[in-house]
Amino acid sequence: MTPRVRRVAIIGVLCFGAALAADNLEGLRGPTPLNQEPKAPRMATVENFDVRRGRAYTSQPPTIPHAIDRYELTRNVNFCMYCHSRVRNEEFGAPMVSATHYMDRDANFLAEISPRRYFCTQCHVVQTDARPPVDNRFIDVYDLVEQEQQVADPPAPAAKEKKE
Repeated sequence: MTPRVRRVAIIGVLCFGAALAADNLEGLRGPTPLNQEPKAPRMATVENFDVRRGRAYTSQPPTIPHAIDRYELTRNVNFCMYCHSRVRNEEFGAPMVSATHYMDRDANFLAEISPRRYFCTQCHVVQTDARPPVDNRFIDVYDLVEQEQQVADPPAPAAKEKKE
């Protein structure tokens, strides 16, 4: 067998093995075939505890810690701003929207919320009891740096007390 034929045979066996292994994978659809519609998952329950969650990454928009299903959010009315505007947030104990929400695309400050940021639910979502469909192994960069520092600088052993 020539080296070229041997390489082609090895590549063929590897490709066949990869295709065979992929047959056993189960995607997010579960066992439902592609030509069928799977049963819709249960809607997650909205958490209405009014307790803010921490953020998973630095620039993540905060999640909404209360129900908003009856809030009007149209091109004419933004009920979120009733509590979260600069002039009313202290009255309601609500966090004020970021100053960037009052800037236009040229970084000029506006008296009212920017049209680019008007529809809150473009970025912000309500908190739910939903579980991720796949395991999340994300590690924040700050945690990685801390782990590296612990490996590089292990804690000094504790000094033993002398008995007298």
